[in-house]
Amino acid sequence: MFRKALAGLVIAAGLFAADRSPAAITSLDLQGKITGTGSLHSLRVNLFAVETPYAESSEVNRSGEFRFRSLAPGNYTVAVVRKGLGEVRRTVVISPAVADPSGVVHATIPYSSSEAASNPTGGVVSVHQLSIPGNAAAKYADAQKRLAVHDPQGAVRALEEAVALAPEFSTAWNALGVIAFQTDDDERAEILFRKAIAADPDSFEPLVNLAGVLLKKNASAEALPFNQRAVRDRPEDALANAQLGMNYFRLDQFDQAEQYLQAAKRLDPAHFTQPQVFLADIYARRGNRLAAIKELEDVLALRPDGPLSDRIRHNLAQLSAAR
Repeated sequence: MFRKALAGLVIAAGLFAADRSPAAITSLDLQGKITGTGSLHSLRVNLFAVETPYAESSEVNRSGEFRFRSLAPGNYTVAVVRKGLGEVRRTVVISPAVADPSGVVHATIPYSSSEAASNPTGGVVSVHQLSIPGNAAAKYADAQKRLAVHDPQGAVRALEEAVALAPEFSTAWNALGVIAFQTDDDERAEILFRKAIAADPDSFEPLVNLAGVLLKKNASAEALPFNQRAVRDRPEDALANAQLGMNYFRLDQFDQAEQYLQAAKRLDPAHFTQPQVFLADIYARRGNRLAAIKELEDVLALRPDGPLSDRIRHNLAQLSAAR
């Protein structure tokens, strides 16, 4: 049995190059607290960097608190996992502008069993996973350890050894695809995600990740059925909704886009795909200036020093000046 921490990493933040995080200028800590659960028994927290190959895990203390140290600025996904049930995911922005004077970013992650049950990633071991031989699972576990110490090349070697031992290892194929995407090798990422889907057609992560790669390549028509299926499979998944909304946006189907972008924002208000940016564009096109302003102000509140912040402030000034 092995954890799926790496496999669950998702990639849509890289859809637009302008939203890639800048090079790290410092390191910060994340201090988190889990709320909303009566019992903290068997909870664990997995952390994924969105823009770069990095994954780590942490225990939860008796107060529901966890901490990760020395993080580069960027977008991170926090996944709270309960063994045998599922996980709850939220985006956390790590940046100097949202950290306290000691360099700590504080985050509260609401946990509910019903939400976790709707997202079995990381919490439930499928029959397919149980068929993976132990030596291949050990290679996968080694890859996770290497990512935690910022060794993506070592992680790739371990994962390639894993799929050589077990070509049906969908989780490892997907993990290789994520690293390829994060290192800007989109063609390789697409091939690897397709291998992951071929190995396990019911797996959610490579499905949504393949759709993200296709969107980035401007293959919106090809991406659409993958994104539609992702939402059908997991209607309460923030990434699936965000990508389907962006897909419809790319196809100029703005009413449908709005529906799914709003759902993504509801499910994960700080989601790294920044659905507010697309919603602001839709509202501006409709002449709803106040609604567009509200969405852009929301982005700045979450990411005051993000890579899009100067552009968003410029757009806000234009919208505010318009009459």
